[in-house]
Amino acid sequence: MNQSEFVVLISPFKDKVFRLAKRLLLSKEEAEDATQEVLTKLWSKNDSLNKYGSVEAFAMTMTKNFCLDQLKSKRANNESLVHSNYVDTAPSLEKKLEDQDSLKWVDTCLAQLPEQQRIIVQLRDVEQYEFEEIASLLQMKESAVRVSLSRARKIIREYIIKTHTHGNQ
Repeated sequence: MNQSEFVVLISPFKDKVFRLAKRLLLSKEEAEDATQEVLTKLWSKNDSLNKYGSVEAFAMTMTKNFCLDQLKSKRANNESLVHSNYVDTAPSLEKKLEDQDSLKWVDTCLAQLPEQQRIIVQLRDVEQYEFEEIASLLQMKESAVRVSLSRARKIIREYIIKTHTHGNQ
């Protein structure tokens, strides 16, 4: 496989790889590094990629594993995660502030979840993966993915209700 064929192959899902990495690592810079690392590893395996049923699924699995390794490494080194600021190009300042507040709410809610539930919410609700694909990526039963997603959504719902009721953020 030559370089242009490889680019055509990865183009449909490279943004998904980045978004998953960003959701797990929180930092845009670290997510960019993770994406580059995964794509480099894919390129090094370009001659054997045709043996995989879904290169996209393989790339998402590689991304998940790489990011989890990075997080474990950070925890071992007792480094803190740095959250990047979100920039919105909306025309009005009011709209920008509302969007930033909404993103902070979502991130705060998702941060309350265990890693596996965060990954499932990202893949299902953000990336729009089917349950079967998520189960395959995470090597879980489809029913376990559904239960985990349901529990994650319940935690998010309870967090939002608690915050709105008590005014805590």
